[in-house]
Amino acid sequence: MQFTAQQIGILLNGNVDGNPDVTVNELAKIEEAQAGSLSFLANPKYEPFLYQTGASVVIISEEFIPSAPVTATLIRVKDPYSAFSVLLEKYNTLKLNKTGIEQPSFIHPSAKIGEDVYVGAFAYIGAGAVIGNNCKIYPQVYIGDNVEIGNDCSFFPGVKIYYDCKIGSDVVIHAGTVIGSDGFGFAPQADGSYNKISQIGNVIIEDDVEIGSNSSIDRATMGSTIIRKGVKLDNLIQLAHNVEIGKNTVIASQTGISGSTKIGEQSIIGGQVGIVGHVSIARGTQIQAQSGINRAIEEEGKKWAGSPATTYSNQMRAQVIFNRLPELERKLEELQKKLQENLNKNS
Repeated sequence: MQFTAQQIGILLNGNVDGNPDVTVNELAKIEEAQAGSLSFLANPKYEPFLYQTGASVVIISEEFIPSAPVTATLIRVKDPYSAFSVLLEKYNTLKLNKTGIEQPSFIHPSAKIGEDVYVGAFAYIGAGAVIGNNCKIYPQVYIGDNVEIGNDCSFFPGVKIYYDCKIGSDVVIHAGTVIGSDGFGFAPQADGSYNKISQIGNVIIEDDVEIGSNSSIDRATMGSTIIRKGVKLDNLIQLAHNVEIGKNTVIASQTGISGSTKIGEQSIIGGQVGIVGHVSIARGTQIQAQSGINRAIEEEGKKWAGSPATTYSNQMRAQVIFNRLPELERKLEELQKKLQENLNKNS
């Protein structure tokens, strides 16, 4: 894939300052770029690299004035970071632009496949499944019976989607993630054993959701586990049965959310957070990494931290006190010693 500075300028609505015919074939960081690379400068602290870089083309702000000679061709735009992110997306789209149905793969005769769908080798699509247009089903993906999938979805190698689950449009699921596995439901018996409770619900994933690799989203016992529109999940996340994640919430890696808990929309949850079951978390909640949530959060837009979690400000004060405990212990011992000396004098 090779493009001229002029072509990139047109794509980004930018102005070319230098040779418009110079070509690039890769994207790179400005401090590492070589001839044929396209880079960008958005953070002022990286400005020295602009005068040293081997990049053929660099995207800069339209207001930037170089303080030394620049050998690279410059493309001036309003927002260099946003412009470069557009190029990253275009580059990624071109790189992943696969079409056709590879063999060996299995598509049940009753499945309905939309237009311009890519199905990779060793993929399996079950009976009654419905897959929308422009979807990409990479090798070794399993799509169970009666699964419904919207348009423009991408499922990377090894994704498993169990029967009856429903997935909207513009959904990306990364390698190794399992959608619709059984929830953790077992009934204790008098003899100390456990009987499995059948999990007969499903998982519903709405539009514009992205789920990282090796995550597990359990199907509901009854009803649905629901991931609302715009949610972004990191790698290695566990969502238990009947959990509901609100619109535009983001959750970082290694977080686990127990059954039937509801997370409010536009929440931000850090890595390694644990949340108990059957509680509600208010809209706009922010939870610091490694926190433990053992009760409902009812106030919207609050920050929480610690395990068990308290308000963020209380947790910060508690950490300051915790760090002073050795000093406080020493002072307490000195006071006890002086008190004992006074008691001995007066006895």
